[in-house]
Amino acid sequence: MRLHLIRHPKPLIDVGICYGRHDCPAEDTQSAAETLLAELPPDLPVWTSPLLRCRALAERLHVRPVIDDRLAEMNFGAWEGLRWDDIPRAELDAWAADVAGYAPPGGESPRQLQQRALDFVASLDVPEAVIVTHAGVIRTLLAHWQGLPPTRWTELGFAYASRTQVDVSR
Repeated sequence: MRLHLIRHPKPLIDVGICYGRHDCPAEDTQSAAETLLAELPPDLPVWTSPLLRCRALAERLHVRPVIDDRLAEMNFGAWEGLRWDDIPRAELDAWAADVAGYAPPGGESPRQLQQRALDFVASLDVPEAVIVTHAGVIRTLLAHWQGLPPTRWTELGFAYASRTQVDVSR
């Protein structure tokens, strides 16, 4: 199965804010869609995160994108909307000590994010698809498929409004 993993355009939110599930709009989705449509094969089905920064782009890529909650960004729980500098140092240190397993208070861990993203991919029954989602979702999927240990997950970076193509065996 061929997947075109697309990260949403740059969100309209102040720099330094933790915004996983925080629902904020994105910058110019029209020009991002035009660029991506020129790169993508025509008439592919599109799935999207329910968050506005993804949905707005997906709606420009397809007349009826399918919204799936499993494509949402990591739930940072009590950290959502806080400045990274205002998150208790002990909590950030606990996360750094267990990159994949630590869940912020009231949130989810990167490993939980990875599992729901993998469950989503396993549910697909198409030869090729477009998925409009977030860096965390893309990162954990590619880390899994590349066999990267959690200590290397942060090495995977994705530009806003970028497309990563991957072939996944079933």
